[in-house]
Amino acid sequence: MQPASVVNTAIGRYVDTGTIATSDPTITCGFKPRYVKVVNLTATTGLVMVEWYEGMTAGTALKTDINGTMTVIATLGITVAADGFLIGKDLDLLVTSEQLSWLALG
Repeated sequence: MQPASVVNTAIGRYVDTGTIATSDPTITCGFKPRYVKVVNLTATTGLVMVEWYEGMTAGTALKTDINGTMTVIATLGITVAADGFLIGKDLDLLVTSEQLSWLALG
C-alpha cells in the first residue's frame, strides 16, 4: 500500500450500450482505488450516486439519490480490483444508454 501522501487520480465516463445484462462494467484505471465515486447525471429518476471507501466490503457502496437520501447497499455496489473497479448492476445507477461519470483515487 502506498503512503497516504501519494495519490493516483483517474476520472472518466461510461455509457452503457446494453451489455449490463451479461456482466458488470469493468473500469480500468491502472491502480487499486482507495475511493470510488460513480454518478449517473442522466438518470430518468434524477441524480443517483454511489461511493465506495477503502475498508468497505466488495459489492457494497453508499448510495445517494436525488432527494439526498443515503443508504448503504450491501450488493450491486462497487468491487475494487488491482487495476480498477467493477460497477454493480444497481438498477437506479446503471441504466441502458445512460452515462456514468466516475472518479477513482488510490
